Amino acid sequence: MLAAILISAAAMTAIVALRYVAASGIFALITGRVRPGYHARLGPQIRREIGWSFASAAIYGIPAGIVAWGWQEHGWTQIYTGWSDYPLWYLPVSLFVYLFLHDTWFYWTHRLMHRPRWFTLAHGVHHASRPPTAWAAMSFHPIEALTGAIVVPLLVFLVPINVAVLGLVLLTMTVMGVTNHMGWEMFPRALVHSRLGGWLITASHHQLHHEKYRCNYGLYFRFWDRLCGTDRGLSPNA
Repeated sequence: MLAAILISAAAMTAIVALRYVAASGIFALITGRVRPGYHARLGPQIRREIGWSFASAAIYGIPAGIVAWGWQEHGWTQIYTGWSDYPLWYLPVSLFVYLFLHDTWFYWTHRLMHRPRWFTLAHGVHHASRPPTAWAAMSFHPIEALTGAIVVPLLVFLVPINVAVLGLVLLTMTVMGVTNHMGWEMFPRALVHSRLGGWLITASHHQLHHEKYRCNYGLYFRFWDRLCGTDRGLSPNA
């Protein structure tokens, strides 16, 4: 049993690491094409980001691997595979529920990480990326990585979700984590400045967080920032 758990944890760590390399690598290449030389002098910083990110991959991968083993071997979790197990309307609902709960957890833990003690201890690693790059999405101190790594593994025990929708949650988490750190806005201005865009977080919104620190703490949505008065709008530099 222990060997199977270790294999599952190692496999999931490898998957998380490869997912990081693929996503960050693709958007780093896009950055190089769209803004040539934008990160030309950031070689040492990018190497640090990659190093911290590989450590984070293990911290994310180990609990995910244990949960995956428990689901496959013992039916733990609320993950389901049949399309008829729940009504079809529940598929988009479960997607939104996961993203909203993840965003809620991220907002409040992120604000905690900006308290002086926690910032010095952990979150300063992430903000050492000046400016952030596509490689910085998982560049966390292990303490901060742990706060992020437990969310989805806990949610799958509480909220039913189709395995395909879970994959979409992870894809959204990966893509938004990377694109929000590129330092430039890849989405159309018409979307970013629309009513819908006013509730979504893109690079323009998160870039201002890296510039001002004490604002724009959300991950996917601007709901908690707006509600709590920490939304400062969009960066003119992204």
